[in-house]
Amino acid sequence: MKLRIISVGHKMPGWVETACADFTKRMPRELSVEIIDIKPEKRAAGNSTENIQLIEAKRILEAAGRDYLIACDERGQEVTTLQLADKMKTWQTLGRDVSIVIGGADGIHSSLKQQADWLWGLSKLTLPHAFVRVLLTEQLYRAHSVIQNHPYHRE
Repeated sequence: MKLRIISVGHKMPGWVETACADFTKRMPRELSVEIIDIKPEKRAAGNSTENIQLIEAKRILEAAGRDYLIACDERGQEVTTLQLADKMKTWQTLGRDVSIVIGGADGIHSSLKQQADWLWGLSKLTLPHAFVRVLLTEQLYRAHSVIQNHPYHRE
């Protein structure tokens, strides 16, 4: 199974690339993590937030294909690391890859949220894209380490 982090945004700072690479390289080949950048739609006069979100949603769905779709949303379900590990075990039984979506500056279009298999609330706080990428790669690795009984995670 592949885990894809589909993120609407521009090139990230070096510290983000370094941190994400550190966690993704720790993942086993059969549970690889890939980050896919989606070009954000330009904010121009007359281009509404709704339209921007819709265009970005189309790009996201093209990248996700038939994957199990998870949308990060502040109103989504918050889980502990152990609960995330249980979810990851379930994902591994689906026979599908998993795409986790980080929306653009204007958020995720409601149609994409409705199509998502799960809305994941990372925090009630609004988090910057760069931080969310690092948070996701670390938590995916941590959940995997829980499944493998690796001492990385401590309760």
